[in-house]
Amino acid sequence: MKRILIIEDDAEIAGIERDYLELAGYETDITGDGAEGMRLALTGDYALILLDVMLPGVDGFEICRRIRGKVDVPIIIVSARRSDIDKIRGLGFGADVYVEKPFSPGVLVARVKSQIAQYERLKEPRRDDTIRIGDIALDPSRHVVTVRGREKCLPNKEFKLLEFLMINADHVFSREDLYTRIWGMDPIGNTATVPVHINRIREAVEEDPANPKHIVNIWGVGYKFKP
Repeated sequence: MKRILIIEDDAEIAGIERDYLELAGYETDITGDGAEGMRLALTGDYALILLDVMLPGVDGFEICRRIRGKVDVPIIIVSARRSDIDKIRGLGFGADVYVEKPFSPGVLVARVKSQIAQYERLKEPRRDDTIRIGDIALDPSRHVVTVRGREKCLPNKEFKLLEFLMINADHVFSREDLYTRIWGMDPIGNTATVPVHINRIREAVEEDPANPKHIVNIWGVGYKFKP
């Protein structure tokens, strides 16, 4: 049975999340302390992490930042903080989805299922041949990107996004198109995550991320991979 880690200091909200997730067939661990949540995230075997932002000890943004490079599981931030800056920070630190409080428990469970399913699909062995364009080679079977001879291990969403753009090189896709194809959900209100992930891909594969030659922005239209 898959286990979900709930890092939430509001006992009532944590209880609601637990009850709905357990009804959906998941096991749950709950902690209301940031430092303890980070320890559990790094040492436990979890299918997904639900993460509040305003926590005692260590806040959710810092937890997300610290664990993202070490733990490759979906992270859903569930927070009462609604500003675009907070959303961009959370997504920039590696969260896959940012959910505002108050939320629909049923919708939250649906998002949990969707994120877990996507991560599992992305980790399945792939038969596709390595995609090579210029100085970038993407190997789907090993989930590895090689840039100028050096291996880069991208998180699932960045890998999938780069793979999609490379397969469709020279085709332009809007934020909405990319969100729908990679995240598999309605893009309304969520497209800010796309440029955040694009920027992280640029940091990994471009010689000069500030002046990218491959992952380019077509002003007013969207993004494309330029061979």
